[in-house]
Amino acid sequence: METKETPIIEFRSVSKYYYMGDNVVRACDGIDMSIFKGEFVAIVGQSGSGKSTCMNIIGCLDVPTHGEYFLGGVSVGALRKNALAEIRNEMIGFIFQQYNLLAKSNLRENVEIPLMYAGVPKAERRRRATDVLTKVGLGDKLKNKPNQLSGGQQQRVSIARALVGRPSIILADEPTGALDSKTGLEVLAMLRELHEEGNTVVLITHDSSIAARAQRVVRLEDGRVSYDGPVSQAPGVGTYTGGGA
Repeated sequence: METKETPIIEFRSVSKYYYMGDNVVRACDGIDMSIFKGEFVAIVGQSGSGKSTCMNIIGCLDVPTHGEYFLGGVSVGALRKNALAEIRNEMIGFIFQQYNLLAKSNLRENVEIPLMYAGVPKAERRRRATDVLTKVGLGDKLKNKPNQLSGGQQQRVSIARALVGRPSIILADEPTGALDSKTGLEVLAMLRELHEEGNTVVLITHDSSIAARAQRVVRLEDGRVSYDGPVSQAPGVGTYTGGGA
């Protein structure tokens, strides 16, 4: 692991405001947060806590109203849209609750999508997609369509797609939310394995028991950080018992 001098993710007094008529919604309100290479961090909070807004900013899907966000030491707010899309595709692998797979494409084609945007040649795309699908246990289903798989298998395809670009960060948004408890445990175990291999994993969840699988917890309440520290000391974090739906 690299020295922890330069965070891979850094929020400096990050605020995100939404204006609804005369009302101001402070989705994030002056958040300071640093995540370093190789960490497994759960950002946890209930609906309205600001965790989804944080995820969108981390994933370069949105930018702060105030404050600065640094990704790999680069100030994201200073980048144009094309540069944002490029850094997002190169540095971040997304795992979504609803999988977001293309129904008419087979598994290998679904996994190749980030590499297509990155301009990777076809033969290399196929090789890398095959490798990561094999890694998640689906090497024998390359030509299957998503509707031929279980929910857990579809989430494995989503994980393979997140890995294929060799990103610096795995960003998982409620990855067990649509799964039963047994399959959810398998997905969480896979995230732990990715972390143990040296990957930086950021898990977004409303469920404290899911956050218990991480190394560190950042809890948000009303757009602010109420706890940031080891999972062993995080208040209200217990044992995972369900899919998180």
